[in-house]
Amino acid sequence: MSSSTSTPYYFVPGPSRHPAMAALGLFFVILGAGQWVNGAEWGKYSLMFGMVWWLVVLYQWFGDAISESVSGQYSRRIDISFRWSMSWFIFSEVMFFGAFFTALWWARAHSVPALGSLDNSLLWPGFKAAWPSLVAGATASPAGIVEPFRTMGPWPLPTINTALLLTSGVTLTIAHHALLVNNRSRTIAFMWVTVLLGATFLGVQGLEYHEAYTEFNLKLSSGVYGSTFFMLTGFHGFHVLVGMLMLLFITLRLQKGHFSADNHFGFEGAAWYWHFVDVVWLGLYVLVYWL
Repeated sequence: MSSSTSTPYYFVPGPSRHPAMAALGLFFVILGAGQWVNGAEWGKYSLMFGMVWWLVVLYQWFGDAISESVSGQYSRRIDISFRWSMSWFIFSEVMFFGAFFTALWWARAHSVPALGSLDNSLLWPGFKAAWPSLVAGATASPAGIVEPFRTMGPWPLPTINTALLLTSGVTLTIAHHALLVNNRSRTIAFMWVTVLLGATFLGVQGLEYHEAYTEFNLKLSSGVYGSTFFMLTGFHGFHVLVGMLMLLFITLRLQKGHFSADNHFGFEGAAWYWHFVDVVWLGLYVLVYWL
């Protein structure tokens, strides 16, 4: 980190150990995960060690970046680079969720109807190409290997979560506008409300999963319906967790006096991500819970 008080034309950090150290931590994560799923007891310890190592490196790495920012090293050109980087990152996330939404559409519109076509009637006599699959054998389980289950409707927990996320988008926008007029106390207050709404969303989703397993017998193994349901809602829940942590750290930085009305892309980047998570949930809410 440079100690210069003048803003450089384009800040270029010096040689850093962080990329290599982060890669080393991820090596132990992947090694441990691979061994653990294959029955090696020591794999989970390698996984935990790698995760702790990786998180410590990220803490130090982001700390250096924050120090460089608050010391005035980042010019408008760096700000533009960050904006493009965040834009491409969110675009990659759009493609990520697009793949799972496409898998859901393909299963409903093509795969299941094809399995129930005349061509497959001899292979699976009595097969019913119905969506969603409510009982064993209604989709691709004529042998009864999928246990009977109930599908998850929109009431009440998914609708509650929809209200929570939409409200969090409003509170985050209020916080942003407060920051633009340098009303820091209002910004911090509404940021804490947004973080609390995100945490509540995760708690409600945990209740929904508990209900799915204990009352509906809906599991990841419940045919293509269960697979797509948990893949879409589970990955979205993970993104909510990441976004909530981003907003939490931004709030803590606001309390330390970071960011101003003219220089706050760290805030904006986290807000972009949170609004993206909101939009994905709206699509998920309609396509998974209603249709």
